[in-house]
Amino acid sequence: MRKFSTRRRVKHSAAEMFDLVADIERYPEFVPLCRAMRVIRRTQLADREIIIAEMTVAYKLIRESFTSRVTLDRVKQTILVEYLNGPFSRMENRWSFWPVGAAGEVSPAQATCEVEFFISYEFRSRALGLLMGAMFDTAFRRFAAAFERRADVVFGPAHP
Repeated sequence: MRKFSTRRRVKHSAAEMFDLVADIERYPEFVPLCRAMRVIRRTQLADREIIIAEMTVAYKLIRESFTSRVTLDRVKQTILVEYLNGPFSRMENRWSFWPVGAAGEVSPAQATCEVEFFISYEFRSRALGLLMGAMFDTAFRRFAAAFERRADVVFGPAHP
């Protein structure tokens, strides 16, 4: 089982970063390896939104698609992605967003948050795992920086 996690302080608010990660339809524009994203279904359950989505990842001549259940919990500022179907035997990832500083201490223009990203996965095929595993590891290490750069584009440059 491969695992990767990172925790970073970013110079954007927790709400902004949550919205950025929740906007999965935009992933092909900036997420490493993501070539297509298709939302199959959206469901609102109390304070959570559940999205069933299919992501296509590609590297050189290799192209794979997989389906996941994405649970957006705005109250807890968490996003959980659970694997449903595709080339993995198991895959799960989580995002958590925490504001830094007490409410009212900083202006919205100076908002900062901690972003935690965790993923664990295992390919169904040993051959595919050997072929794509190292490349996926590299891509996941670039995820956090890709989302930070995207936040600067969408919300404006991070404050000094």
